[in-house]
Amino acid sequence: MEQTIREEQILVRITGQDRPGLTASVMGILAKYDAQILDIGQADIHSTLSLGILIRMDEMHSGQVMKELLFKATELGVNIGFSPIGDDEYEDWVSHQGKNRYILMVMGRQLEARQIEAATRIIADQGLNIDSIIRLTGRKSIKNPAKHIRACIEFSLRGEPRDRQDMQARLMKMSAELGIDFSLQRDDMFRRMRRLICFDMDSTLIQTECIDELAERAGVGAQVRAITESAMRGEIDFKESFTRRVSLLKGLDVSVMQDIAEHLPITEGVDRLMTILKRCGYKIAILSGGFTYFGEYLQRKYGIDYVYANELEIDENGKLTGRYVGEVVDGHRKAELLKLIAQVEKVNLAQTIAVGDGANDLPMISEAGLGIAFHAKPRVVANAKQSINTIGLDGVLYFLGFKDSYLGEQGRL
Repeated sequence: MEQTIREEQILVRITGQDRPGLTASVMGILAKYDAQILDIGQADIHSTLSLGILIRMDEMHSGQVMKELLFKATELGVNIGFSPIGDDEYEDWVSHQGKNRYILMVMGRQLEARQIEAATRIIADQGLNIDSIIRLTGRKSIKNPAKHIRACIEFSLRGEPRDRQDMQARLMKMSAELGIDFSLQRDDMFRRMRRLICFDMDSTLIQTECIDELAERAGVGAQVRAITESAMRGEIDFKESFTRRVSLLKGLDVSVMQDIAEHLPITEGVDRLMTILKRCGYKIAILSGGFTYFGEYLQRKYGIDYVYANELEIDENGKLTGRYVGEVVDGHRKAELLKLIAQVEKVNLAQTIAVGDGANDLPMISEAGLGIAFHAKPRVVANAKQSINTIGLDGVLYFLGFKDSYLGEQGRL
């Protein structure tokens, strides 16, 4: 009579000082007894290893395998433990693998226990399970701290939030109270395949409003700033505010535009962000309510693919007329342009990213697959699902899933 081979599952847990060849030594023993690997995971924190291996094998040999693994662990100077996993318990675990997954990223200049506690409390209250926690930023030096320090960790979550809107609201409250940024995204194929990124220019790529710079040269700075701030808060229509502000520039010599362009204050992180986006093949667009002159200057500087902004009318004497040429690039137009460029580049809208700070950026932020409010006005932050308020514009890279370790020299500060 043929004997039935009975198999069992065993979870092997190994912790201790990491060293080259440790995993190979363990696998050598398991291979000798034809063990199946049902699951495996490893983490390494400050050279301390935590390795888990779920195996299935002939129960006649399981005792011998555990004995040999114990000897090997002693030889290697690590701790090892074993837990039997029943068939029903294993099947219950398998049944959960098809559940929706989300990625929550938490980011700031530095991260503290109280901030992580707040984030994980929200996760737990929503009934989500944390499958893994990964650090995306490099380790900081204590003796020689970097100028623009930042920290970002990624939580991989399994399940469906009990109330997605409530979770978003609580994360926003946490962000404001504890001074950290967050991004909550569904973990699907589009998250890993973004291809087109559209930026606002003024107060996003550069730390100024170009129209304010022109107004200062024209001697109408206070008047223009007041209109700008009202428009960015969403209190007046952008087209109306734009027309009023441009009219105040009448008579300004066009030569001042070159001087302003050459001294634009570039936002922290832009150089690094643009280098990496270009290196990785992203299409990049500026969609701005500002002016083409300055957008085209940045286009030449960073190799940007598309620039859509507003063109100032210039008379035969090289003076601004106080009027503009063509259609105003307002919030509605920005959203249209994002969709148009995506169509031209044959990019699914879910693969697009939009980044901006003002009320006129909300339509494109809402339309994009990933919309990010950057150092934005309160109304914009309240309506965007992701925001960056604590670090530079290169924080966008972490929301795209980049790790500093991927980037080599380009990823250094």
